[in-house]
Amino acid sequence: MGMMRRVLFSSPGTVEIEAAPIPSPGPGEVLVQMTVSRICGSDVHAAQVRHPFVMLTYHLEHEVVGVVEGVGAGVTVSVGERVVVEPILFCGSCKYCDDGRYNLCRAMAFLGCTAPTGGMADYLVLPEHRLQVLPSALTDLQAALIESLSTPEHAVRLAGPDRSGRSVAILGAGTIGLLTLAAARHRGAARIAVTDTLPSKRELALRLSADSVNDPSAPDLVEVVRAELGESADIGFDCVAVQGTVDQSIGMEIKGGTVGIVGVPAPPVTVPLPRSKTCSAGSRTVRRTSARTTSSRSGCWRRGWSGPRTSSPPSTRWHRRPRHSPTRPADARSRSS
Repeated sequence: MGMMRRVLFSSPGTVEIEAAPIPSPGPGEVLVQMTVSRICGSDVHAAQVRHPFVMLTYHLEHEVVGVVEGVGAGVTVSVGERVVVEPILFCGSCKYCDDGRYNLCRAMAFLGCTAPTGGMADYLVLPEHRLQVLPSALTDLQAALIESLSTPEHAVRLAGPDRSGRSVAILGAGTIGLLTLAAARHRGAARIAVTDTLPSKRELALRLSADSVNDPSAPDLVEVVRAELGESADIGFDCVAVQGTVDQSIGMEIKGGTVGIVGVPAPPVTVPLPRSKTCSAGSRTVRRTSARTTSSRSGCWRRGWSGPRTSSPPSTRWHRRPRHSPTRPADARSRSS
C-alpha cells in the first residue's frame, strides 16, 4: 500500500502535512483522488479557535472535487469520473434520517470538520452516496464552489416558495454572502441591499448585481436599508451571525417577514423577541441554515443555476493538488499516521 499526504490543523496557527497510508474502499465505498480543495471560512475561524463546533486538532477540508480512483463492491460510479463531495456523514437510522432530514442527524459527522478524516489529502474514501458525479460543463474550480453555494441555495429555498419581486437584505459580503446574493437574484428577488464592513467587498457586491451597499457601522443603517428597499425588506439573510447583525437584520424586516441566520455564531447571540413582537403583525421566521441536503447541492447545477458569470470570488482560497506522486515524502513537517 502506498503513502499519501494529508493536511492537519494541529494547534492555533499551525498547519502540518502528515504522511498516511492510502485508504482502500470497502463495499459501497469509493476511493477519490483529490484534484481541488477550497479553504472555507470555517477553517479560518477554527484556526483562530473561534468556531463553536470545529475543534483543533482536525484534518482539513470539506469542499472537495476529485476523480474516482478505485471502487468497492456494489458501487455504480466508474473509475475516472469526476465527482464533488457531499461532506455530511449521517447514521441513516435516527428519527431525522428516517424522516429524510439527514442534515439534522443526531450522530452526524462532517468531513474535514468533525469527522476523523478530511478532503485536503491526496486520497480519501467515502460512501458512494456522498458523491455527486459532475457534468463536463463544469470545471474543477467551478465545482469546488458547489458545497459553498448549497448553503445560500438552501437558505433562499427556506425563505419561502416565491421570492419573485421580493426585496432582500443580505448582511455580510464574504463568499457565503455573495453567493446568497447570486442565489436570491436567480430566484427572482427584485431589489437586494448588501452590507459589509470592507469597501472592497461592498464594491464586489455591486459588481455581482447588488442594488445598494452600506457600511454596517453607520448609526442609521437600519433606516437607510429600509428606505432603499421600499419601507422594509421582505427577507433578510444574516451571513455574519454576531449580535449586531442579528439585531440589524430583524430591524430591517417587514412585518411578518423572514430572517435567515446563515452565518455560524461563535459567541452566543440572542433574538430580540420584544422587538420582533412589536414589529410583527403576523409570523416572523428566524432560521439557522447550517447543514444542507443533496437537493440543495444538486440544484446548484442540475436545475441550470446560472448566477453571475465569475469563475470565483477574489476572496476565495484554493488548494490545487500538485501533479506528483502521492508516495513522495511531504516537503513540510511530516509525521507518520
